Amino acid sequence: MRLDGVRVLDLTRLLPGPYATQLLADAGAEVVKIEDTGAGDYARHMPPTTDRGHGAVFDAVNRGKRSVALDLKAEGAREAFYRLAADADVVIESFRPGVAERLGVGYEAVREHSPRIVYCSLTGYGQEGPHADRVGHDLNYVGLAGLLDMTRADPDSKPVVPGYQIGDMAGGLFAAFSVVGALLSRELGTTDGEYVDVSMTDAVASFAQSVAPEALAGADPRPGKTPLTGAFPWYDVYETKEGEYVTLGALEPQFWTAFCAAVDREDLIGEHMTEDPAAREALREELEAIFAERTREEWEAELADVEAAVAPVNTPAEALSHPQIEARGLVERPADAPPRVGFPARSSAEPPNAGGDVPGHGEHTERVLRESGVDDDELAALRESGAIG
Repeated sequence: MRLDGVRVLDLTRLLPGPYATQLLADAGAEVVKIEDTGAGDYARHMPPTTDRGHGAVFDAVNRGKRSVALDLKAEGAREAFYRLAADADVVIESFRPGVAERLGVGYEAVREHSPRIVYCSLTGYGQEGPHADRVGHDLNYVGLAGLLDMTRADPDSKPVVPGYQIGDMAGGLFAAFSVVGALLSRELGTTDGEYVDVSMTDAVASFAQSVAPEALAGADPRPGKTPLTGAFPWYDVYETKEGEYVTLGALEPQFWTAFCAAVDREDLIGEHMTEDPAAREALREELEAIFAERTREEWEAELADVEAAVAPVNTPAEALSHPQIEARGLVERPADAPPRVGFPARSSAEPPNAGGDVPGHGEHTERVLRESGVDDDELAALRESGAIG
């Protein structure tokens, strides 16, 4: 995964778009973050903050980028952006539909200056449809997409707000994937640049593969009633002795058999995949009693070498310090910057310059503009008009 030489102009802010471009930066792309000359990316100022005064979320998804402060509404700013776009491979924006066009930096305008550009719009609902112009956040997207409904233990319970921003992260991931796919198509000669429209709601809805066949057939899958949402007692979450939790995912017969043997309950082996509701409920009660006999740590030690598909339910802090996560090197701990969650894949062709510090607001404005051919007189005019910060 070497995106060396790929230049990305990032017009996004907050979490979804910056996550997309962080993935690209981690893969070696040069990401130039275009921020307004006022507050810049709102995430810079959102609590909690790091010891350097930045918003922690901003630091998490803007490592190794360069920042250009550019007021696209000011005189000369649009032309300066076009100069940057002429040398870019990718533009990604997350404005509401129509805003980029009104600012003069939409796909058609940019393509005039960079015909082979890969241009990605990342929004909550996409560029068309009755919700396209609506405001929204992650919770709205996962609600509309059906995921929030399925977070409940049963149809009578209240939906549970997910602990991670699933729509934001899914949208960012799909945007990065789509950009890389479009770049590959361009290099293969299949396309000559293209426009990509990514909807966060669509991305979440695409995760519904395990329940979509039933839903599309005219039924309505209910939370706690489908095979992977609580219907099976051998695929569920159980409380342990001290009030912590473990997961049991013994879908395959061999995993279930191994589990029953490990807890000395071979009498339960034949209950696997029973269709009898009463038998399932009785089995669930048996499992609740079994798991309540030991602590989470004791179960982890007891079943560590047993192929029973049992794992702990960790807090985020526990997860990010877990030996498995540590072994994968997912958490980066540079000496001169706060730790962060890095690129979630290993490659035999790691980019040489991934990582780096978080840019100050407008830290690279003049340097990047000079690289695109803007001279001293033009820089002075841009400063005079307030186009750059």
